[in-house]
Amino acid sequence: MKKKTKRERRKNLGEARVYIQATFNNTVVTVTDISGNTIAWSSAGSLGFKGAKKSTPFAAQSTTETAVNKALEYGIQEVDVFVKGPGVGRESAIRAIGNLGLRVRLIVDITPIPHNGCRPQKARRV
Repeated sequence: MKKKTKRERRKNLGEARVYIQATFNNTVVTVTDISGNTIAWSSAGSLGFKGAKKSTPFAAQSTTETAVNKALEYGIQEVDVFVKGPGVGRESAIRAIGNLGLRVRLIVDITPIPHNGCRPQKARRV
């Protein structure tokens, strides 16, 4: 009897979470199962984009397509999308998920917002 490997055991998840981190310099997309275990990930830098091209909407779209295509092997049909950061790739990354035929159940912005900010600098004495 053939023992199942870890990868074979996890097939047919059905639903997943997609985390998009869009900074001013790069876009990182991580696909996880509902428990938070990473299934696949990709970044604009890992796809060969360098410098200012990493922070473009096209790089974000390509990154999302790569990560989601890797995750489609696990039988994912619907996803919850969590977007973090102020980068220009936010919108195009979300659109890329819809274009791949996945049903987007939820889109949440989880960008951290400071409630009171950092402590101000000590007053300067002249």
